[in-house]
Amino acid sequence: MTSVLERPFTGSLADSVFGAVHLGYLVVESRRMTAWHRFGADAIGLHVDELDADTLRFRLDDHQCRFLIRRGPAEDLMAVGWQVDDHATFDRILARLTERGVPIAEGSADQAKLRGVERLWCFPGPKGIVQEIFTTPLTTGQPLRMISSGFVTGEGGMGHVAITSRDPLGIHRYYDTLFDSRLSDYIDENVSGLTLRIRFLRVNERHHSLAVANVQGVQMDPIRTRAQHVNIQAATLEDMLGAYQRVRELGFKMAWSVGQHTNDKELSFYCVTPSDFELEVGWNPIVFTPELERAWRVATHQGISIWGHQPVDPGVLDKLGQIRQAALNVRRHEITVPELSGAAS
Repeated sequence: MTSVLERPFTGSLADSVFGAVHLGYLVVESRRMTAWHRFGADAIGLHVDELDADTLRFRLDDHQCRFLIRRGPAEDLMAVGWQVDDHATFDRILARLTERGVPIAEGSADQAKLRGVERLWCFPGPKGIVQEIFTTPLTTGQPLRMISSGFVTGEGGMGHVAITSRDPLGIHRYYDTLFDSRLSDYIDENVSGLTLRIRFLRVNERHHSLAVANVQGVQMDPIRTRAQHVNIQAATLEDMLGAYQRVRELGFKMAWSVGQHTNDKELSFYCVTPSDFELEVGWNPIVFTPELERAWRVATHQGISIWGHQPVDPGVLDKLGQIRQAALNVRRHEITVPELSGAAS
């Protein structure tokens, strides 16, 4: 029997927040501030603002902040900020959280200022990634100082976040309850002997703002970091290929070469950030127009790529290292939010 979450959307939009939520910013904790500065500015081609010795911000557009890098020991993605279109939608999301007993806290004025927003509210998210929502980003007319010509943000948000989990259906329920996410499709992929099933969730016109992967047939999480990768979309093919070349020339680790995905048709490459999760720089994925939204049917694609996406740095895919990390992670508790996901605590 097909799960309700897997059926095409046919319901009323009256109470839905779908389309009014967009990935706004990412918060990373790292001790490797110099490496992050060089990685963001010189390799990827982002605008960087060094606020102080412990704080970096990267811009992609006129928003004051798209990446916030704060000094700390985690070496991981700590929070995801979601921009909500209007106060009515914002209140609807807060009501969903309150009705289900999810703890919510207003961010401090300092937190809001660092993230480049007027106000924000914070609440627990899957795998310990704090979820933050805001309505008003702070923008700037200061010109971008960056190598790339630009990045695609707008109605689709700034990109997507991909995570691995022992409970992918629970995470699917979480974002369905919170943002009325829709299932775009699945990919079944074999990576270094591990069979992965990846589900792709959209909350607006972008093919997916979230991807959730699980290892088939075994309850384990094969990676250390909360995020497996995050994605940004280059404005031009030349921008994407230029970043690929600079990453290699500057000596940063490359995970996967340039290739094209089977489901969203995006051309991209994957490199390793200074905090060890990956960054995907992509170009030209499909966009869900109203016509495509009406016609779309969920499918399962065999393999993540039509072509390319070959492993570049053998150390990134070291099988012995993967086995050791997976063994360590078997005992590691995975943080869930049962109020939204229905998963066990």
